[in-house]
Amino acid sequence: MFTCFEPSPVAVKPWGSPAGTTTTCAGAHLDLSVRAAEGGLIDALELGRVGAVRQLVEAKDLHGPTIGEDARVLADVVDLLRCPVCLGGLEQGDDVLRCGQGHSFDLAKQGYVNLVPGNGDTAEMVEAREAFLGAGHFRRLTGALVEEALGVEASGAVVDVGAGTGHHLAYVLAAPPQRVGLALDTSTAALRRAARIHPRVAAVGADAWKPLPIRDGVAALVLSVFAPRNADELARILAPGGSLLAVTPTTRHLAELVGPLGLLSVPDEKADRLDAQLAGAFELSDRKSVEHAMFLTREEAAQLVRMGPSAWHVDEVALAEGLAALPDPLTVTGSTTVSVYRRAA
Repeated sequence: MFTCFEPSPVAVKPWGSPAGTTTTCAGAHLDLSVRAAEGGLIDALELGRVGAVRQLVEAKDLHGPTIGEDARVLADVVDLLRCPVCLGGLEQGDDVLRCGQGHSFDLAKQGYVNLVPGNGDTAEMVEAREAFLGAGHFRRLTGALVEEALGVEASGAVVDVGAGTGHHLAYVLAAPPQRVGLALDTSTAALRRAARIHPRVAAVGADAWKPLPIRDGVAALVLSVFAPRNADELARILAPGGSLLAVTPTTRHLAELVGPLGLLSVPDEKADRLDAQLAGAFELSDRKSVEHAMFLTREEAAQLVRMGPSAWHVDEVALAEGLAALPDPLTVTGSTTVSVYRRAA
């Protein structure tokens, strides 16, 4: 038996079964048709094995917040936040979060609050990321994160540091047990989307390199997917018995595109460097590799370039020329490491 999880309200059917057949997800491979919050359709989202079945996620829990509900979502998590100026608790007013010392932070009409402003990804980068992830190309990585999340027994929220659009966070929250989620990012374009991706996600502007506007020990699970990691801050917000899931690329990640398109290469011994970065605050509990082939059109390959750090330095003319020289479609390797850490004793 296997767990199925969806961030969107659709029926789930066994692999190869007629349309309209629902199930509690028996079988090793599932064909999940996902209707995203903004109406996009992803077919054949095969997620594979992600742990023993605990429950079938109900469709009513898979919609993003509707207009007017965003303030309620923030109200549900405000006790997890702290003022970035004085570190005091926050309370929610009509259109603002305010601490006892009078520091206030406006609630954006799109449903997020920016507590620690910083320079984040551009709207174009976020749009490319939403399109690429929405097509399901990183579904096996998402499945690996959900599988690990299912084994976390600590109480608390799921905090995604550097969440972007909240794609992976939404899937983790759609699987049991039911938790609230905090999507932290510096990009206002990303926060707008994260605020709408799941009914239990609150989007908060925060810089991963600075003290996080999160209270001590409130996170059962911290996600760090291709994101900066401030070891002391991540350890501070993690609850006893909680886990940090850190995702890093291997040297094989996107190897077919690195040379032809001038992408940033991944340094050797990336996992060892991660261990050294987190040493003292965390202890490695488990580590697994997630590697798979992605079959991409040239446009999807362009999205992959534009959504990541290479977008800051790749010349569009050179990118177009490089893409034109590649086959269409082309096979690209996705190769990542999922590392599970516990707080050091």
